[in-house]
Amino acid sequence: MRVLSSPEQATQASLTVRDLAAAAGIAASAVRFYDDNGLLASVRTAGNQRRFYPIDACLVKIIRVAQRAGLSVAEIRALMAHLPRQRGDVTVADFGRLRAQLEADVRERIAALTNVLDDLTSERKLCDVSTE
Repeated sequence: MRVLSSPEQATQASLTVRDLAAAAGIAASAVRFYDDNGLLASVRTAGNQRRFYPIDACLVKIIRVAQRAGLSVAEIRALMAHLPRQRGDVTVADFGRLRAQLEADVRERIAALTNVLDDLTSERKLCDVSTE
């Protein structure tokens, strides 16, 4: 992985697909998938190679948490859409809003699943089945 030698490089799209994959602990194909599906925002070089910001390694980890929570690609894309397109401009406040929204979505899913579990485990009959 390329090491950033100055603070300015932290706000430049300098990571290759391989660099980002190594930094985030995922396969390069996953980086390409996330980029192709609008979850990440690569910058293209003159040679049409993808470059990513160092902050994208953290965003990949957030994407992975969202996937584990059961969010679809479209739902994750909607969450990420609120971040600045220029990932070098992402702020701590942006991360706070992203985390809060993801937490709210997960809590909503938990509540919905709890209701389903209540329906399944209650004494009420889900349906009456004739035994004739």
